[in-house]
Amino acid sequence: MQELLIVVDMQNDFIDGALGTAEAVAIVGKVREKILGFSGRVLFTRDTHEENYMDTQEGRKLPVPHCIRGTKGWEITDALADLVTDAPIDKPTFGSAALGALLLDANAADPISRITLIGLCTDICVISNAMLCKAFLPEVEIAVDAACCAGVTVESHRGALAAMKMCQITVENE
Repeated sequence: MQELLIVVDMQNDFIDGALGTAEAVAIVGKVREKILGFSGRVLFTRDTHEENYMDTQEGRKLPVPHCIRGTKGWEITDALADLVTDAPIDKPTFGSAALGALLLDANAADPISRITLIGLCTDICVISNAMLCKAFLPEVEIAVDAACCAGVTVESHRGALAAMKMCQITVENE
């Protein structure tokens, strides 16, 4: 049995760049400690947009260019970059279908007992990928470490945690 830690979108644009927040900056050290203390497999996701971002549905609804492939904002923060072992899973949408497929394959090879998610933003990509994990592997315990997450706002972070609890996702360190 294996445990996985999924580090969601710990990228410069979400920490101190185009969509950064003080709360995101504040969790970087906690995220590093969590990864260093984790004995299982660690996977990173990376929000990935192309130059045509503003022409996409997301770009029209959130008209702030961010995480454009190849830019400094797209990169995993330097504070964590040395901890990336597998290539990050680039995802053009909030939830990653590629992550779901990877989880199915990993579970078939060696059953997964637990998946913990941490990162940014609690209320968009963390919740989306937590729900995706639950959909792909409904019998695996899915958890979110709230102390290692930050949302767009403090209120939306709390709302996402409450929604995940209702969907039988374990919320820790609230």
